Amino acid sequence: MQRWRGLEDIPQDWGRSVVTIGSYDGVHRGHQLIIGRAVERARELGVPAVVVTFDPHPSEVVRPGSHPPLLAPHHRRAELMAELGVDAVLVLPFTAEFSQLSPADFIVKVLVDKLHARAVIEGPNFRFGHRAAGNVAYLTELGATYDYEVEVIDLYVSGAAGGGQPFSSTLTRRLVAEGDMTGAAEILGRPHRVEGVVVRGAQRGRELGFPTANVETLPHTAIPADGVYAGWLTASGERMPAAISVGTNPQFDGTERTVEAYAIDREGLDLYGLHVTVDFLAYVRGMLKFDTLDDLLVAMAADVDKCRALTAEYDTAGE
Repeated sequence: MQRWRGLEDIPQDWGRSVVTIGSYDGVHRGHQLIIGRAVERARELGVPAVVVTFDPHPSEVVRPGSHPPLLAPHHRRAELMAELGVDAVLVLPFTAEFSQLSPADFIVKVLVDKLHARAVIEGPNFRFGHRAAGNVAYLTELGATYDYEVEVIDLYVSGAAGGGQPFSSTLTRRLVAEGDMTGAAEILGRPHRVEGVVVRGAQRGRELGFPTANVETLPHTAIPADGVYAGWLTASGERMPAAISVGTNPQFDGTERTVEAYAIDREGLDLYGLHVTVDFLAYVRGMLKFDTLDDLLVAMAADVDKCRALTAEYDTAGE
């Protein structure tokens, strides 16, 4: 799959293509419907499928300080899109100047002049251009002039997550913030993931017999609520069952919020400096301060047992 950053990265000889545009944070099951249809239509027409997305999130430029927590960084989104069959991802730097483009100029500069769109696939509430003035009706109207078709796909999937609310990135962020990893996974179609480089922490886990990887997460990452979780730690291509702690470590009066993962039943791991991923399967308990260190150790041993069982059950079920 080709990855382009900015319109200038698109090959000069790029031909017709099927395009879909959006932030697509998390590439959740609703997003997958739209992207999947774009890929399907591209195959029908014998042309590539292209996803256009933005960096930073448009809200950060339009309303500075409002950048939402991210469910997936751009490289992860690209991986997920590649799995869906996308041929190219275009990340457009979203600047103040770019935000001023009128809907008509956006269509001409991006869809017509550069991507030579043969078809555009979008959700019903797609908005674009300055002040989000463009909508699917306008996109369709200009399609007659610029020789592209528009297909609108209902991306709204719903289930138990969020009490039956339609699946969305906003709902997923809320569930992650609440520690509802089961609900978040239902929307995403997979466990929520955070990633980053392993850095040196206070090393208290090592002293207590539970050495943890202290993960310095990427900016704006959607971090689950404070607590203990079952999940996986993946390093150098190896996925390991893990007990994951999120919080400020109240037992030792900590103030900095961290994500730490203990690789269950693994000894002698040296992960410092490695880029790792942490997948959150299930919430185990809230973050507590215990009366004694012995009480903490008993609780940690019980946490590890629960996490070992939960990850084994998940793998056995073939999820």
